[in-house]
Amino acid sequence: MDLKRVLLIHTGGTLGMRGRRPHALKPGAFLSTLKGRVPELFELAQIELELFSNVDSSEIQPESWPVLAERLHQRLKHFDGAVVTHGTDTLAWSACALSFMLPGLDKPVVLTGAQRPLAEVRTDARLNLIDAVTSALQGPREVTVCFDSHLYRGNRVRKVSAGEFDAFDSPNCPPLGVLGVDVRFQAGLSRKTSRQLDPGLDPRVYLLKVFPGLDPNVVLPMLGHIGGLVVEAHGSGNFPMKGERSLLTVFRHARRLKVPVVVVSQAHRNGVDLTLYESGRAALDEGAISGGDMTSSAAVVKLMHGLGRYSRSGPSLAAYITRNVAGERTA
Repeated sequence: MDLKRVLLIHTGGTLGMRGRRPHALKPGAFLSTLKGRVPELFELAQIELELFSNVDSSEIQPESWPVLAERLHQRLKHFDGAVVTHGTDTLAWSACALSFMLPGLDKPVVLTGAQRPLAEVRTDARLNLIDAVTSALQGPREVTVCFDSHLYRGNRVRKVSAGEFDAFDSPNCPPLGVLGVDVRFQAGLSRKTSRQLDPGLDPRVYLLKVFPGLDPNVVLPMLGHIGGLVVEAHGSGNFPMKGERSLLTVFRHARRLKVPVVVVSQAHRNGVDLTLYESGRAALDEGAISGGDMTSSAAVVKLMHGLGRYSRSGPSLAAYITRNVAGERTA
């Protein structure tokens, strides 16, 4: 019986690096060593390897996302699924971007990485790769992240650990799959459109974390140089609104400049409800957009994507941000 075909695109990160701690890790010849280190992959599927980049994931910028999305859009028609190997630091951001840029996926696209390089003895890379290829063959047809024997919706994950193998979590969306003794997958998103490519992007978005002592006068001049703002507020969407440190001036100034503001929560579980407290209601009155229970990375990337599609001051952008587009927020 012929094996199914899986496209494996390597972007870089710890998984493909060489070197041992405490020495600095350096990108290695990942594609030339994969067969020798993980021969089981080639028993699961016909693997075709492509090198997209070979960089630390902190070097991945928004300009890379449309190019990667286009590569996947063009190549997926020849395969049964795809795996993207990626550094863990910005993996969640890239997963968000791909989920918005590739609507209507009819085949799985699975991102994975590792906390230790593939060449090391005590590496998590081998199992993550095997599980990712399994998920690309059997898992839900959407953008996902496979790590530490769990499959998560790509635009719902957060990196929660730099030193353990369970590096990712999805607090507001249960796993789409568990790859243990048995392999179990959820159905995933229902397709509403045929597979498309929607690569529009405006990266001029700033993420502002609210904290005690934040001076709004530091923030106000910046508003004239950005296209959109995501505010990571306290709890259900709270921020100071009394005295000289009131952040209400930021919302008002953003409205005057027609800079859209999306509010999300610093809390990992649940999300914002801007109707619940006085400051949230005041933000709504100034045109703020609720980010619901989106992660900060999902809100930032979605706002970038929305700004690439719509006028920043029109109702279409706000409707796009508040709509559940790719499973990124709870309806």
